[in-house]
Amino acid sequence: MSEFKGIPIVPPAALARSGEKYTTPQGFTAIKDGVKHSHGGGATLRKPAWLRVPLGVGADFSAVKNIVREHRLSTVCEEAKCPNIGECWNAGTATIMLMGSVCTRACRFCAVDTGNPRGWLDAEEPENVARSVELMGLKYVVLTSVNRDDLSDGGAAHYAAAVRAIKRRTPATAVEALTPDFQGVMHDVRTVLDSGLDVFAQNVETVERLTHPVRDPRAGYAQTIEVLRAAKDYRPAILTKTSLMLGLGESDAEIRQTMLDLRAARVDILTLGQYLRPTPNHLDVQRFVAPREFDHYREWALEIGFLECVSGPLVRSSYRAEQALARNNAGLDNAKLAGHGG
Repeated sequence: MSEFKGIPIVPPAALARSGEKYTTPQGFTAIKDGVKHSHGGGATLRKPAWLRVPLGVGADFSAVKNIVREHRLSTVCEEAKCPNIGECWNAGTATIMLMGSVCTRACRFCAVDTGNPRGWLDAEEPENVARSVELMGLKYVVLTSVNRDDLSDGGAAHYAAAVRAIKRRTPATAVEALTPDFQGVMHDVRTVLDSGLDVFAQNVETVERLTHPVRDPRAGYAQTIEVLRAAKDYRPAILTKTSLMLGLGESDAEIRQTMLDLRAARVDILTLGQYLRPTPNHLDVQRFVAPREFDHYREWALEIGFLECVSGPLVRSSYRAEQALARNNAGLDNAKLAGHGG
């Protein structure tokens, strides 16, 4: 096994362990799960009963998996180790991750592999994505992506091409784009906004005080909010959306201030969910937020003026995204979860 700057490099045929560097099929190196192996860490909190989820099994789950494999797609469901993959894939939906599965950034909450793809892109991906959406019969699809700081436009043109390809094949399909921040370059943001999408999302992730070390140094609280503000100014008819993870050490006052900052930028939809540490190398969970608290935070958000706030322990940015405007917390019943100890 060779090494790069003291980190073992695993050849493509081997199964890389979390925190190890490996060589991708495209020939560049990446770190498995995005964060280098670390020793020690704080005490691990025991996961409460309300965070138990069903396993990913069944015919519908397998059908989605086969479509994803056949069209060489990446999904955030798999790459980010989403706890809802069983529910979503069994419902015939998946959140498609564009531009590969290796991110140029290394946020300490995220399990997506990190590295420098050195300009690599799959030129066939936009059409493959559109065919997959058509095969799944999706009325609503969420496209997300890794950050691609190695590309001059951050991948904006590729993103826009995927949206347009979907709209050509299935014009009635609503498209939500959960994008990177494009380093705050508004020309690139506008490229995506001009593609025909319906919802533009960019995640603030955490409160201002915790932005670093939670997020990569190239990301920023103010930068994300400014992207969302500029998107709404440029295309007022497009819904804007963001997400906040809880359980990283934020206070109630900081949660409320973040909501106020987002509404000042006219963000329409907010999602709130529990941070779950994907591997022992990632940031520790500071607390598990009880289901009834998520209802309380949702009430705050609605009072402040959000069109909707989808709030619950297992909520993620794209979770039940098509139900966001039903104004019913996407059908979640936090009171029922509270019966499991919350």
